[in-house]
Amino acid sequence: MNLRDVLRIPASEITDEQVYLHRRRLLAGLSALPVLGMTGCAEAEPPAPPAPVVSEAEAASGFKTDEVQTRYEDATTYNNFYEFGTAKDDPSSAARTLRTAPWSVAVGGECARPGTLSLDDLLKGLEPEERIYRLRCVEGWSMVIPWLGVPLADVLKRFEPNSDARYVAFTTLADREQMPGLRYRSIDWPYREGLRIDEAMHPLTLLATGIYGRPLPQQNGAPLRLVVPWKYGFKSIKSIVAITFVKHRPHCSWNALQPSEYGFFSNVNPDVDHPRWSQGSERRIAGSGSKLFAERIPTRLFNGYADQVGAMYAGLNLRRWF
Repeated sequence: MNLRDVLRIPASEITDEQVYLHRRRLLAGLSALPVLGMTGCAEAEPPAPPAPVVSEAEAASGFKTDEVQTRYEDATTYNNFYEFGTAKDDPSSAARTLRTAPWSVAVGGECARPGTLSLDDLLKGLEPEERIYRLRCVEGWSMVIPWLGVPLADVLKRFEPNSDARYVAFTTLADREQMPGLRYRSIDWPYREGLRIDEAMHPLTLLATGIYGRPLPQQNGAPLRLVVPWKYGFKSIKSIVAITFVKHRPHCSWNALQPSEYGFFSNVNPDVDHPRWSQGSERRIAGSGSKLFAERIPTRLFNGYADQVGAMYAGLNLRRWF
């Protein structure tokens, strides 16, 4: 599939907004929710996928799960992407203004081969692979989504980061003509996020270009977004235009806005509550018919990926460094 052939999804019927957890109201009375760009679906929901066949090796690696997948309709209409509005159904209608081609990404900082590349050149020679990951929002809801993408490490290695590249910083597009939500000053735009270099290089960390066998819709962070499945979803920055290797911990938008609520690491941890709600359980978006949420389920440390990522945080006080 040519990455330039990004789907343009027309508007569709939008699922009624459900009860969900709110964040602190910031500036202009806005409720500050983490950026989690998922896309609005405008087509009829595709047939439910068959139960995935997950090998023992895939399960052990964390690359796939046989848990019930969230419906495409829900994964593309129940989204956080503040650049297009603060309501869950705003991105699925407003993000149609986002132009995803041509698209380029600037890579620089502490590396030997910086440059600005088209999306096709950035991913040249890398075959997209499917990863079925759990996605846990800091608000207390979760999804299971089949992503298409390439390991972030495979892309980063091409730029030959040096020994001072201890972190990787990411930046989202900020274009007022395309993104009506930028008129709200709840966030210091552009939206920015960051990972420690070992987190960025971990095999689970994905640069996603699609979902459910299709290119990413605009509302889901087209044409390129990060997916870090063991962290709260706002760390999975969308519509990436810059990747920078840096020596010191980078600026991260929600962490800078409210550090007592949104830590730099933001690893999913049921034992560390948000100041205004428990993180011990979650509402899985895996309903059927008109039902959006399935039964509430317990939240797992590192979102269930402790076997794969826990060693990176050995000796780290997970309450202090949340």
